[in-house]
Amino acid sequence: MNVATLIFWPVVAMTLAGAAGAAFARNMVYAALSLGISLAGVAGLYFFLQAEYLAVVQMIVYVGGILILILFGVMFSRDILGTSSQPSW
Repeated sequence: MNVATLIFWPVVAMTLAGAAGAAFARNMVYAALSLGISLAGVAGLYFFLQAEYLAVVQMIVYVGGILILILFGVMFSRDILGTSSQPSW
């Protein structure tokens, strides 16, 4: 078993765990962070395919751009879980 195999399988597990976390998370912030882990894992898989340019573009565009936009949208929205109540005077 070589070193590349020992690194490949944890990257695959990280990608799948991030995707499952993004799909099944009830909190939108946790889902967005899990999506970031999954997208970073996909960039790692691109490195194993020796497509370094695609891996860097994946990290810059998707993890750096799209994920930040999702997090800003979640942070600036009100009552994302529907749990806030009217303030009592």
